[in-house]
Amino acid sequence: MSRRTDHTDTTSLENFLRPIVEQFGCDLEAADIAPAGRRRLLRVLVDRDGGISLDDIAEVTRAISKALDADDIMGEGAYTLEVSSPGVDRPLTLPRHWRRNRDRLVKVTLTAGGTLTGRIKSASDEAAELDIDGKRQTVGYADVAKAKVQIEFNRAAGNDEPETPADGTVEEN
Repeated sequence: MSRRTDHTDTTSLENFLRPIVEQFGCDLEAADIAPAGRRRLLRVLVDRDGGISLDDIAEVTRAISKALDADDIMGEGAYTLEVSSPGVDRPLTLPRHWRRNRDRLVKVTLTAGGTLTGRIKSASDEAAELDIDGKRQTVGYADVAKAKVQIEFNRAAGNDEPETPADGTVEEN
């Protein structure tokens, strides 16, 4: 089925990409098309609980590329496909974002004014529980104007899971 778009309809693009991404147990966080010289840049952000590896990104990229080649949703013009995971500076806007950042320090700006800074202890569909200076406080997402994970340079070692090397190398035994 042909679905030619005006190349700025991100809703149609996201609806096209979502089932492809979900095949890999991932969530489509965003899809955006921007001009890049004579081409266009299609940026796709994907994530999942437990994090996403470079191998996962490669698999999702191949599947998206194959689907785009088989459909004319991008039209005739040349484009570059970029698939990645959201960075740590992404605002926490959905319950899954809060859940995926459990045990991280977050700065919350409240809709009523004021800010809170605490460590995410748990997250439900309606609220997150923060540890603020040793005291637990529940913050409803409806009360949050903005929330971002804070970068911690002095965090004690061993609190994060080991990372896969960014260069894609694999150690063999």
